Amino acid sequence: MKENKMLSQSVADNILSMITIEKRFSVGDKLPNELDLSEELNVSRTTLREAIRILVALDILEIQRGKGTYVKENAFKKQQDIEQLSNIKVNAKDLYEMRLIFEPEAAYYAALRATDSEIKRIIEFGKKVEKEISNHQDRTDDEHSFHKAIAQATHNEFMNKLMPILYQAISKGVYLSLQSDKAIEDTINDHKMIMEFLEQRNAEGAKNAMKIHIMHAMKELGLD
Repeated sequence: MKENKMLSQSVADNILSMITIEKRFSVGDKLPNELDLSEELNVSRTTLREAIRILVALDILEIQRGKGTYVKENAFKKQQDIEQLSNIKVNAKDLYEMRLIFEPEAAYYAALRATDSEIKRIIEFGKKVEKEISNHQDRTDDEHSFHKAIAQATHNEFMNKLMPILYQAISKGVYLSLQSDKAIEDTINDHKMIMEFLEQRNAEGAKNAMKIHIMHAMKELGLD
């Protein structure tokens, strides 16, 4: 029962991130139908309904009978403070040091707290990134999603709200890594290591793998 409640809350967090962080939906937009959204989030329709009920209770979504589920204005009011913070111009070194402080711990707690569905979601994004690298495609969005999925799996609300700021560093790293074969090779190997430790529920391993990943990026960017 506790596992089901945790999963519903996690799915609610995912939907909220789609609205406030990924900007996929605006005020008044209708969410995808239940079947499509449950498949995208890799959860049952029952769990999705529970997640939507959580967001309705928080006045973020509203269900219009016979029409669907729509985004309310309150979804964005809850993000105003963190968005103001994410707009602050900070240099790359500060951003990467911030990643080095927070993301290894996020990987640690994700290994301990993530549901099986969340682990599967992290792996899917990791494999997408690897495929995009192999096909020389832009991986920025899926790189964001990979790290965001790890943060969400901590079930720590502050960590989730911190991600829009860290996206600046991730985007910069993706762009600059295109100029270095070594950086791309490190990304593939590091992601595999992070995913393996998360699948094994090895918290210390996941923490160290994430630390190595960020330190590799800092070295390639000349920030070490």
